[in-house]
Amino acid sequence: MATSLAKQRSGSPKATIAPPQWQVSDGLTGYEDALATMEARNQAVQAGDAEELIWLLEHPPLYTAGTSADPSELLTQDFPVFETGRGGRHTYHGPGQRVGYLMLDLNRRGRDIRCFVHALEGWVINALSDFDVAARRAEGRIGIWVDGPDGREAKIGAIGIRVRKWVTMHGFAVNIDPALDHFTGIIPCGISEYPVTSLRALGKDANMDDFDAALERHLPTFLNALGTNSAKGQCA
Repeated sequence: MATSLAKQRSGSPKATIAPPQWQVSDGLTGYEDALATMEARNQAVQAGDAEELIWLLEHPPLYTAGTSADPSELLTQDFPVFETGRGGRHTYHGPGQRVGYLMLDLNRRGRDIRCFVHALEGWVINALSDFDVAARRAEGRIGIWVDGPDGREAKIGAIGIRVRKWVTMHGFAVNIDPALDHFTGIIPCGISEYPVTSLRALGKDANMDDFDAALERHLPTFLNALGTNSAKGQCA
């Protein structure tokens, strides 16, 4: 399924940029197929042969290893493990987790990777707020964090990107209702002292369609934040 969003609000310096294609894949998408599609689209966007893409999907159970992955943090090989060129360490993907892959052209939207990551985190945080979840960033820790069911701080979303010639790849993963015990096969993102959680574990009766709708509502804010104040080294 693919749709396009309405034109970004007028007055933005990026208002003349066409919104990216918005694609949602049904069922489970194999990681190798997803990676091949991402790489091909990244190159096509670089060449000006394809429009930008935001792709929402689910994977079968698997682990990915980022460029900083430590083999000692892979505690089991119950699921396939894929090497990937994104930043970060080990991450779990599986059914019940919304994965978002972004192929955006920062040549046009702002050549500032730090601000891109900051805006991406803000997009996920804003989407979670629609479910009365007070998500946040945590100083010195990658990802999206909330107060878990037991009151402990817990991770609900992961962020990992790669940029080639200023065109992005990879993106985010947010736990809607995955099997949380599958995360025990790794030390997620190298952080062992905090648990992972999900919208379901937080008592939120939300499904993928609900979360996708929240992402779509907050997409214009995310796009408009890209490159904001980057000349001053600041991010909106």
